[in-house]
Amino acid sequence: MFPHVRLRRLRRRKIIPLLAETHIGKDDLIAPLFFDENIAGPVPIQAMPGQNRWPVSMAGDVVIRLKRAGIRAVLLFGIPSVKDAEASGAYAPDGVIQQVTRAMKQACPDIVIITDLCACEYTDHGHCGYVGECCDGPNLLNDASLEMMQRIAVSQAEAGADIVAPSCMLDGMVAAIREALDDYGHQEVLIMSYSSKFASALYGPFREAAGSGFSFGDRTGYQAPVSNRREAYRESEQDAAEGADILMVKPAGWFGDIITDIKQLGLPVAAYQVSGEYSMIRAAAEKGWLDERRVVMESLVSLKRAGADLIITYFAEDVCRWLDE
Repeated sequence: MFPHVRLRRLRRRKIIPLLAETHIGKDDLIAPLFFDENIAGPVPIQAMPGQNRWPVSMAGDVVIRLKRAGIRAVLLFGIPSVKDAEASGAYAPDGVIQQVTRAMKQACPDIVIITDLCACEYTDHGHCGYVGECCDGPNLLNDASLEMMQRIAVSQAEAGADIVAPSCMLDGMVAAIREALDDYGHQEVLIMSYSSKFASALYGPFREAAGSGFSFGDRTGYQAPVSNRREAYRESEQDAAEGADILMVKPAGWFGDIITDIKQLGLPVAAYQVSGEYSMIRAAAEKGWLDERRVVMESLVSLKRAGADLIITYFAEDVCRWLDE
């Protein structure tokens, strides 16, 4: 007897694209960018081959190029000229992100601008807010830092941000930011919360790119342990209850189960394919150990399959080019 049900019939090469259950499109992609107040031209990021720090003066040129490629949204990180304990550059009207946002909106009014809302790039100690003595020694002060996040959010919204993305993992951050935005007339600005953000070993290259290393301790006191699935869900559940418009899982590739869990909350889910994921693929491809294009596309399809609606990836511009070919 021979089988009547033959699943291999579905895998004929010209049939496979017609029956694909998961697709990647340009509208799924968000391109993260680094802008540095201290430079006059692009500076390659050594730990992230193919990525640059950009000068503020090139903001318009960069966003026009990405828009022409088909990218509709960018996520902005800033490196200020001066850092201090109060992260004053993060909420200054002429701060690096505020300048870049205005320049991008002038050059490309319909681009969706998402601003990373945090303080680690702007503080001289590298932590995500005010620090002080806590029960286990020096650490991030939660409630005092919420007031800082409110100031940053309002400043970014006034510069033209469409979406603010708090990444500090403070308890109550979404509620505090929503209150401040509404009080200052920015009810239409969305909040994309880094709601399930893990204390991952995959952030190393980012710290070179954003200049956000810390001078003492680490961030395990306020980012989720990689081992805790229920806790990660509770973090996103809380942010959803406080008024988040979009939830995020970061990192992405090793946390597909979390993406699937968070999807059940009913909000759009963003998956952040972080610097370490990017650099590992790039390094292996440069060695000739894998096919970069196939691996990247497979990684993104897996995130969509897990439930991601949006994917933040440093490969965004490459993927747009591949989709055109």
